[in-house]
Amino acid sequence: MTANGDTLLEKLDALQSRFEEVATLITDPAVIADQPRYVRLTKEYKELEDLMTARREYAALLRNLDESKTLLLNESDPELKDMAREEVAACEQRLPQLEEEIKLMLVPKDPEDAKNAILEIRGGTGGDEAALFAGDLFRMYAKFAERKGWTLEVSSASEGAAGGFKEVVCSVTGTDVYGTLKYESGVHRVQRVPATETQGRVHTSAATVAVLPEAEAFDVVINEGEIKWDTFRSSGAGGQNVNKVESGVRLRYNWKNPNTGETEEILIECTETRDQPKNKERALARLRTFIYDREHQKYVDDIASRRKTLVSTGDRSAKIRTYNYPQGRITDHRINYTIYNLAAFMDGDIQDCIDHLTVAENAERLKEAEL
Repeated sequence: MTANGDTLLEKLDALQSRFEEVATLITDPAVIADQPRYVRLTKEYKELEDLMTARREYAALLRNLDESKTLLLNESDPELKDMAREEVAACEQRLPQLEEEIKLMLVPKDPEDAKNAILEIRGGTGGDEAALFAGDLFRMYAKFAERKGWTLEVSSASEGAAGGFKEVVCSVTGTDVYGTLKYESGVHRVQRVPATETQGRVHTSAATVAVLPEAEAFDVVINEGEIKWDTFRSSGAGGQNVNKVESGVRLRYNWKNPNTGETEEILIECTETRDQPKNKERALARLRTFIYDREHQKYVDDIASRRKTLVSTGDRSAKIRTYNYPQGRITDHRINYTIYNLAAFMDGDIQDCIDHLTVAENAERLKEAEL
């Protein structure tokens, strides 16, 4: 057995008792009654269960490798020697892969990764062209969400004069949404000939994308009695009902920032559905997410300051990607990733880029954890 194998098995063996403890805790009625704690423990149980499954496979591989090597040395039957040789080759091929998988599983996960997300896209510099590009980005993420089997719902939108969006805010729900989309936060730059340009000159404009982990009810404390609600008639598409019924909601909430001690008024509008209670519910979800994001910004900044590269720090002022239409090129500046399939990318085929960003971040996390 290798020294590396010994140390990994020791780390996994040390987690065995915690796995058994968590397995007992999640059946305890007192724990089940404490929902925040129960949710945390069931997530921990799932992660530890995956590690225990990997531990069994790893121990079995090491055992098989030892036995097959012994057989090779001591066996005279050619057929058995061939079988042992094949077994050694198979174990030696699988072991390094499994070791990498286990190392990544041992690195503490970002607890936010499994959450749903709030996606905000805003047209930046470039006027009408920036709004059109923000609309293109929205369509790209909507198509990507569709491919992933996620649900994307628009909470609020402000359309640009020539199309697209000055601003669009939506919620994305599904499996590991934040962990996948967090790499998209930042400034996205586009280089192309705008539809309004008569001379055929290439213009540069930009849109900003912010991806926030959606806060659960128990992540933040909100005094709902202090929320001031207004209702108003929605405008826009949706038939006569939209204009006749006061289904739009607006909330005002005075929030004290624990990081600065200052109080600020938060204003949120939601006109997404014709159902006023649903709009209230969604406005509250956005309020929770807004506060959660602001309260956790210090935590995010601390992580960013320790990181040597900006892969997923949530720094929304960093220029992360360029979309060059004349060359059909996409470049992600954080990892020097360049591909020439812009049409497919804008149609939601962005998983390969996200995979490369994930690999880069995992390499950093492994280095930090010194595994």
